[in-house]
Amino acid sequence: MKKIILTGGGTAGHVTPNIALVPKLKEAGFDIKYIGSYNGMEKQLVEKEGLNYVGISSGKLRRYFSWQNFTDPFRVIKGYFEARKIIKKYKPDVVFSKGGFVTVPVVMAASAYKIPTIIHESDMTPGLANKIAMRYATKVCHTFPETAKFLGDKAVFTGSPLREELFKGNKVNALNMCSFTTDKPVLLVVGGSLGAKKVNDAIRAALPQLLEHFQVAHLCGKGKLDESLVGTKGYAQFEYISDEMKDFFAMADIIVSRAGSNSICEIAALNKPSVLIPLSANASRGDQILNAKSFEKQGFCEVIDEDTMTTDVLLDTIKKVYDNRADYIESMRVSGLSNGVDTIISLIKDVTL
Repeated sequence: MKKIILTGGGTAGHVTPNIALVPKLKEAGFDIKYIGSYNGMEKQLVEKEGLNYVGISSGKLRRYFSWQNFTDPFRVIKGYFEARKIIKKYKPDVVFSKGGFVTVPVVMAASAYKIPTIIHESDMTPGLANKIAMRYATKVCHTFPETAKFLGDKAVFTGSPLREELFKGNKVNALNMCSFTTDKPVLLVVGGSLGAKKVNDAIRAALPQLLEHFQVAHLCGKGKLDESLVGTKGYAQFEYISDEMKDFFAMADIIVSRAGSNSICEIAALNKPSVLIPLSANASRGDQILNAKSFEKQGFCEVIDEDTMTTDVLLDTIKKVYDNRADYIESMRVSGLSNGVDTIISLIKDVTL
């Protein structure tokens, strides 16, 4: 039996694509081990899938000043030697890395033992962790065609690996969970696995007007519920949805979302019209802005700059997308976007021959 190590962590976007590969990996006869951080959010997500999970020390790779910049390199070095120990004992045939700071020591350790490594870059431009790790990689998969120019001859365009279950949602389950009716369209708001304060605040400020036209299901992030809105008719808020996410997608007529690559690829694959509010360049390296603009250019969505967003702009943009939803749906339908699982599985098989 061939063995594979999956690694990725920090956000759900660095974990769920790995989980999407698991059914096909098992079908192909791979034994699977997952390496993440000691207590990162990936631990709970992965163990829920029944996978063998091992935690290592990790340190965040920052582009800004922090006193932790002086201590985190030692955590990365510790993680490297922990990863070496795991790899030496497990003897994997291949490593697949989805990104996030925990993956750097794993990829470097695999390279030290000459284990082929495949990296997947979701965003338009590579993140810092993948920039470091790709020099040790055998192949680098990517989601956006435009990304190839940053990756050199290791680049392989695969698209994003998506969970098959996303396409099997039951909208009635979600309607019942939200206490919604079938006679009014549903606006789904997704702030990402960690939530998004600016998106939450904007939606709640516009809620009275939104509820005139929509029922609103709001995934607002851990600790970000608004108790004053509990019981508001037509409004249902949740910290985070996991297993039922497929049902919430099936229920949605239009989606307001951040622009993390994994999330927007899921939205587009499901042909759901959307309004994207990418994380601003002031709070990130700007990858979400590039992701969103690429999808807007292809006619999949409309994009709002969160730094200049007002209640009126939000309401007008949601109305525009909903009123013209057939056009956005058709653009996504004919785009040729595909689930990257099969392509990536074939690549994994190729490097282990």
